[in-house]
Amino acid sequence: MTEIQLYNTRTRTKEPFRPIDPDSVRMYVCGPTVYDRAHIGNARPVVVFDVLFRLLRHVYGADHVTYVRNFTDVDDKINARAAATGRDIRDITDETIGWYHEDMDALGALRPTFEPRATEHIADMIAMIEALLASGHAYAAEGHVLFDVGSYPNYGRLARRSLDEMQAGARVEVAPYKRSPMDFVLWKPSEGDQPGWDSPWGRGRPGWHLECSAMSKALLGDIFDIHGGGIDLQFPHHENEVAQSCCANQTEVMAQVWMHNGFLQVEGEKMAKSLGNFFTVKDLLDKGVPGEVIRFVLLSTHYRSPLDWTEAKVEVAEKTLRRWRAMTSGHHALGELDGEVLNALADDLNTPRAITQLHRLAASPHYDAEKRYGELKLNANLLGLLEDNMGAWASYPNIGDLASKVENLLNERWHARQVRDFKRADRIRDSLVAAGIEIQDLPDGAYTWDVTPKLDAAKLEAL
Repeated sequence: MTEIQLYNTRTRTKEPFRPIDPDSVRMYVCGPTVYDRAHIGNARPVVVFDVLFRLLRHVYGADHVTYVRNFTDVDDKINARAAATGRDIRDITDETIGWYHEDMDALGALRPTFEPRATEHIADMIAMIEALLASGHAYAAEGHVLFDVGSYPNYGRLARRSLDEMQAGARVEVAPYKRSPMDFVLWKPSEGDQPGWDSPWGRGRPGWHLECSAMSKALLGDIFDIHGGGIDLQFPHHENEVAQSCCANQTEVMAQVWMHNGFLQVEGEKMAKSLGNFFTVKDLLDKGVPGEVIRFVLLSTHYRSPLDWTEAKVEVAEKTLRRWRAMTSGHHALGELDGEVLNALADDLNTPRAITQLHRLAASPHYDAEKRYGELKLNANLLGLLEDNMGAWASYPNIGDLASKVENLLNERWHARQVRDFKRADRIRDSLVAAGIEIQDLPDGAYTWDVTPKLDAAKLEAL
């Protein structure tokens, strides 16, 4: 069995992944607050953890992996959107969830096993609050219930910060009913037309952090294998999750492995509406950037590193995928996974290294085109690339089935060079160039090709 190594934020080391139960591998990833379209930064963890989901399914079996990603459908931002538009909260959240599914489907992301809504687990949240109150880790005050941070000695361990450092650097709500400024809300009162549920502490709604603890417990158990999300969630969201889950469930840990993807910036700058470089996934799709190209760019940088979204990277991704799709058109994914691709992904999701190996597979000449293209497609599929339902954007209007002819001629050229028949090799190259095919020779006899705007399908067909 392939050994997977993952960087664990909790321990700050890359470790062999050892699931609690190999027959039931469990992963939770924080999902969106559903009041608006997902921006490109929101899409990064979706694509990153989709690749991890695919890898886990390959190694342990599709029936042995459970992936949970939540929808936060109770939040003050949603309340504000409802007040500003006069629309019903449920209408807003249902519509936004529909948008989210459309956009993430366009990126080739598999749907998680479960996508719970926070409003479906209010009873679980109330039960967890009651457990925290009973164990002395929470207290009720003025209609609120708050977690007592001072009651949990390990608070700050995930973020590797002391309580003083966190208090100095955090935006904390100062309220007279708090014992400490760092104490965070588990339950708060609802007034007027604010959404609310009956509870032992009056009509109210849960704090943001509580929902993930309650939903992960309900669907994955007290302790599960992997918890993921963006680095911006590490503190305070994930830190608070750990505190309330461990105290309520009386466990040492909440998740065995914590994984966080890095920030995204645009052309070297932080993405912000004020800078005019803020865009949603839908914005890119409407501009004609294919979802598969967006996915490729998001995977071209290691997930733990900051990702700089640039037009140059989009151009490279589109050109690469067009060539690969032209090569694999009409071929089925078959053969075996390449060891280098699998090992790269098993090495803490090293997607850039895996993509480099895909380039090698695409450039390596092989007499058996069916085998070569099938293996390229099979290996790309593990990254969610070159899947059949994602390729309509890349069809060449004039090349049709001639991609196979290009490859056959290039293989003939490669064979001619092997036997040092350079005149024949040069004739084939010159004919392809005249027909509008750009060829780049690589070391060790490998090559890549692409279609230029000068493509002449009639010339190509006549070769």
